[in-house]
Amino acid sequence: MRRMLSVPWTLAVPPFALFALVLSWGRELPTVPAIIVAAVLAAAVLAAVHHAEVVAHRVGEPFGSLVLAVAVTVIEVALIVSMMASGGAKTATLARDTVFSAVMITCTGIVGLTLLIATMRRRVAMFNAEGTGGALATVATLATLTLVLPTFTTSEPGASFSTAQLAFAAVASLTLYGLFVLTQTVRHRDYFLPMRADGSVVTTEDHAAAPTTRATMTSLGLLLLALVTVVGLAKVESPVIESAVARADLPPSVVGVVIALLVLLPETLAAARAARRDRVQTSLNLALGSAMASIGLTIPAIAVASIWLDGPLTLGLGATHMVLLALTVAVTTLTVVPGRATLLQGGVHLVLFAAFLFLAISP
Repeated sequence: MRRMLSVPWTLAVPPFALFALVLSWGRELPTVPAIIVAAVLAAAVLAAVHHAEVVAHRVGEPFGSLVLAVAVTVIEVALIVSMMASGGAKTATLARDTVFSAVMITCTGIVGLTLLIATMRRRVAMFNAEGTGGALATVATLATLTLVLPTFTTSEPGASFSTAQLAFAAVASLTLYGLFVLTQTVRHRDYFLPMRADGSVVTTEDHAAAPTTRATMTSLGLLLLALVTVVGLAKVESPVIESAVARADLPPSVVGVVIALLVLLPETLAAARAARRDRVQTSLNLALGSAMASIGLTIPAIAVASIWLDGPLTLGLGATHMVLLALTVAVTTLTVVPGRATLLQGGVHLVLFAAFLFLAISP
C-alpha cells in the first residue's frame, strides 16, 4: 500500500517542480515564496533519486551511477555558464569554486557518509580497489591539471590559464574522462560492480525484478526533468542565498559551496541508499564519478564558453584549498588501496568535509 501511494508522488513532483520553476524564474522572491520554492526543490531531489534508482536497476552497474553523474553534471555546467554569462567579472571564480566544492563534497562528504553507513551495518565495508583506485587517480590528475597548475603558470597574470593552456586542459580533461568511461563500461566493467561480504562480485541484482522498458524510459524522462528543475530552482534560490551570505558577512565563495551542495543532493541520497543495501562500490562509483564528471565536463564547456564570455576566468586555487585537496587525495588513497574500510576511515573523511565547510565560512 505504501509503495502504491509513493508512485503518484514521484510522478507528480517533477512536473509540479517545473511549474514552480516557471512561476519563480526571473523574480525576486520574498521570504514565504522562497521557503515554498526550497520545499519544492527538496521534493524534486527526492524524486530524482527515486527515478535514478529505477534507471540504475534496469541498466545495472556501473551504467546506473554513470547516468546520474553525467546527467547532474551536464545540467550543472549549464547553470555555471548561464550564471557566468549574466554575472560578468564578479563570477570569475564561479567555475573554480563550484568544481572544487564538487570534488570536496564527493571525495570527503559522500565517501565519508557511505563508509559510515556501510560500517555501521557491517564492521568492514568491501569494495573493489582496482576500479576505485583508477577512478581516484583520474580525479586527482584532473583536479591538479585544472585547479592547481593555473596558480603556478606564468603565461597569464594571476591564477589563470592562457588560451592555449586552457585549450590543453580542456582536451586533456575530455580525454581522461572518455578513457575512464570506456574502462568503466566496457574493458573492465567488473572492477566497478558491487561486492558481497565474502569478496565475490555481484553481477545481477539478488532481488526484485527489473522494471519494464516503458517504466525505465518514463523514469529516465522524469529524472532529466527533475534534475533540470533542481538546478533551475537552485538558481532561483541563489539570490536569496547571496543576500543571506552578504548579511552574514561571509565570503562570496560560500554561494558556490551552497549551490554545489544543492546540486549534488541527488547523488548524496542515492549513494546513502546504495550503502544501506551493502552496495558500497555503487556509492563510490557515484561519488568519484560525479567528481570526475564535474571536472571533465565543466572545464571543456567553460573553455568553449570563454570564447564569447566577457571577463576573466580564474581557475587556480589558493594555498588553503590546495592543502585541503592534497590531504583529501592522500587520505582517499589510503582508504582505497586496501579495498576495505572501517568506521575510522569514514570518520576521517567526514572530518575533512567538516574542515572544508568550516574554512569556506571562515577562511
